[in-house]
Amino acid sequence: MTRLFLFLATNIAVIALISITFQILGIEGLLAQNGVDMNMQALLVMSAVIGFGGSFISLAMSKWSAKRAMGVHIIENPTHPQEKWLVDTVASQAETAGIGMPEVGIFQSDVVNAFATGMSRNNSLVAVSTGLLQQMTADEAEAVLGHEVAHVANGDMVTMGLIQGVVNTFVIFLSRIVGFFVDRVILKNERGLGIGYFITSILAQIVLSIFATMIVMWFSRQREFRADEGGASLAGKQKMIDALKRLQGDQAEDLPGEFAAFGINGGKPTGIKALFMSHPPLEERIAALERS
Repeated sequence: MTRLFLFLATNIAVIALISITFQILGIEGLLAQNGVDMNMQALLVMSAVIGFGGSFISLAMSKWSAKRAMGVHIIENPTHPQEKWLVDTVASQAETAGIGMPEVGIFQSDVVNAFATGMSRNNSLVAVSTGLLQQMTADEAEAVLGHEVAHVANGDMVTMGLIQGVVNTFVIFLSRIVGFFVDRVILKNERGLGIGYFITSILAQIVLSIFATMIVMWFSRQREFRADEGGASLAGKQKMIDALKRLQGDQAEDLPGEFAAFGINGGKPTGIKALFMSHPPLEERIAALERS
């Protein structure tokens, strides 16, 4: 709760700083001189409502979406030893990590992968692929489960939702500013919002969203290192290293959409694509664990 409060307080301070900076630099005055009747504070509030609203709605629906998008079968009453082992392992790790018992599920995929999602530390889902259960040893699978439980314990779902909300706010706010500036200052439009505003703000939002995605994915990659450390703590360092090495031979791609950031395997990034990957290269993750 303290971390959540500090994160929100920091974001509010940053937004306030932007507003003050625009005033000091005289941007509001320049726009006003050119007939722009724009309320910067109102625009900031609107941007934050849209930016954080979309992010938190997505977070609130994450478990529901995951179950349907990935076809996750929730294990309510284990019907065979493998399911019982999964539930018991997650229960033991969750207790050690000090979180509520997550829902445990399996989704059909030949690819070795797993993910965690949910609204909070005590309302989460941990799911593994059938490919993971078929191709990994019990020790490797235990480490993967530890990695996912660590994501939950670290509050990564909420943290990533907040980061996404912040960058969404900046994208919306700055793209509107660019649109107003082009429409009124450059094109000298004096009647409402002209076509220049709409076209420019849309283009600016697209460009800014690309940079925003790079920022969010950078944070996601840092969370993976922490989750690896958590998995090593819960299951054992060598087990976590062995699990990551097993993934090196797999050709997995990112999980779809919002689930990619919380999977165990994010594919193999190359070139410019690496800036948009939710996971660091496996060799870097293995090296980080070996150094710890």
